[in-house]
Amino acid sequence: MSHTIAVLGSGSWGTALAVHLARTGHDVRLWARDRNLASAMASGRQNPTYLPGSALPAALQPTSEMAHALHGASFVVMAVPSHGLRDVARAASAASLPACTIVSAVKGIEEGSLLRMSEVLRAELPRACDVVVLSGPSFALELARELPTAVVAAGESSAVVEGVMAHFRSPALRVYGSADVVGVELGGALKNIIAIAAGVVEGLGLGHNALAALITRGLAELSRLAVAAGGHRETLAGLAGLGDLVLTCTGDLSRNRKVGIELAHGHQLKEILSSTRMVAEGVRTTEAALALSARHGIEMPIAREMSDVLAGRTDPQSAIRNLMGRKQKLEHA
Repeated sequence: MSHTIAVLGSGSWGTALAVHLARTGHDVRLWARDRNLASAMASGRQNPTYLPGSALPAALQPTSEMAHALHGASFVVMAVPSHGLRDVARAASAASLPACTIVSAVKGIEEGSLLRMSEVLRAELPRACDVVVLSGPSFALELARELPTAVVAAGESSAVVEGVMAHFRSPALRVYGSADVVGVELGGALKNIIAIAAGVVEGLGLGHNALAALITRGLAELSRLAVAAGGHRETLAGLAGLGDLVLTCTGDLSRNRKVGIELAHGHQLKEILSSTRMVAEGVRTTEAALALSARHGIEMPIAREMSDVLAGRTDPQSAIRNLMGRKQKLEHA
């Protein structure tokens, strides 16, 4: 069955999702905050800034008018950077958001409040809207190219989750269901911190042994916090945890990994971030994750070292030495 779907956010992931959904037969409106970008997409039939080379299907209509994007939508996909989600949600609510299913494709933790993205949406949107979280190992460019991808849809209502699974799937996208919103969201947010560390390992040329150890201990670290916050350990062993972690730590398309590589090469964070319009969510998530871990009494040594590297309090080589020099203990203690 065809639906009207609004995708709010015209970055690489929002554009890739919009392209995917239009290909599956839905009427898609892709909202861009930047009026010039919306016009460029409408005339050139691609997103020249964030996803060049991927043609926009005829069923996809770019727009910079929020009310037009939302009109008659059965699903509203949120695909904006985490630090902008609250403002976009407020704008959507003010633009007469219809009763619909909200699909959050945003990975992060809100600074200050330490809220997960679904909690931010719950605070800003009408209670008539159901919220489902979409996460997992998924590079935008690969989805846009219709390469096989698998993700997880998590929500409190099994019926609503099944609706997202049914209408978002395609031969190129397999969608699994979950009731563990906390685990899926925190897995997607926290893995970005570990990916920065993976980039440091890569940039310093420390080898595959070090990378495998980092990914494994990173998984233990993010699992501890997710479980303490109410998530399920098995979720972190699935697509939204281990799957996303492996992809982001090893894939050349990973923005967070690229940040770590550049830090290892001696570049300053400000210089790295100013060289791209893309958002590396792990940079913002690191401090929020440490604050959340302090709230729950959870130790996060990798995140702590990455915080010091990002802030310039230590250098990448020293961070690795600190991690390797920590007191030894039982693996699963």
